Amino acid sequence: MRKVYLLLFFLTYQVITAQTKTFELGGLTGKDTINVTDALGKKQGRWVIKSKHRQNTCFSTEQKLEEGIYVDNRKIGRWFEYYCNGNLRSLIHFQNGKPDGYAIMYHENGKISEEGIWKNNRWTGPYKLYYENGQPQHEFNFNNNGKREGPVKYFFENGQLALEGNFVNGKETGEIREYHENGDLKAQKTFNDGVVDVASIKEFEIKKPMPKVKDDTIDKSPKVVLKADEKPNNVVTKGPIILNGQHITYNKNKQISKDGFFKNNQLMDGKSYVYDEDGILQRISVYKNGNYVGDAPLEK
Repeated sequence: MRKVYLLLFFLTYQVITAQTKTFELGGLTGKDTINVTDALGKKQGRWVIKSKHRQNTCFSTEQKLEEGIYVDNRKIGRWFEYYCNGNLRSLIHFQNGKPDGYAIMYHENGKISEEGIWKNNRWTGPYKLYYENGQPQHEFNFNNNGKREGPVKYFFENGQLALEGNFVNGKETGEIREYHENGDLKAQKTFNDGVVDVASIKEFEIKKPMPKVKDDTIDKSPKVVLKADEKPNNVVTKGPIILNGQHITYNKNKQISKDGFFKNNQLMDGKSYVYDEDGILQRISVYKNGNYVGDAPLEK
């Protein structure tokens, strides 16, 4: 009988050991217990969220949507989110359940979309935005209030510099230089606290040939794709919805998702509201002339 007990103890120890292997994810280590809640119903340890945990997605049943570490029901450390094709969508660092630290987003083709430091619900410090071909689109610095501060550079998709200048607290200051897509200087303007000095404007003629543009070239601002749970406020149609002009759109929770001026479903001037999985507002992105220019502060 003693041998039987010893054998049972040995087998039980093996099972427990197999279920509590250590893991390493995003710089954190712990017991490899996946998708565990404690006695109080709080998520603890490593979680892998799959499509079966959420409805109406483009993922197959067992595909990963995101993964990371929970401590007392709050995200901590690096969290990874994925596209339907399996490519990484974002890598965001969390502190106490909120994005805090380095964050990097990707286009669906695998190339970087944007990267910077996210703190207090806004970008702070150096920030970069990229085209889908991998070329940089914007390079600038955000101050602690989420406004552009210091040297700013905008680029064309072919890599040529489009605009350079200096910003102070989100407003143009000093000389701003604009360029054509072929690299020729287009204009020089002097600003004071965001207001242009009309007398300072100088425009220049094109000297070199302009690069050839494909006939199907369109604006590269992020397109608004109206999902089944996202509805505009004042559009009534039986066919596909095409937004032009001023509109407000709402998500399935009746929260504002976008508010501004649209051109063929593209948000040209206005705000885009980003919520987490619990419906809590995380970010308000501001667009001007189809370009992302920063984040509006979130009210407490």
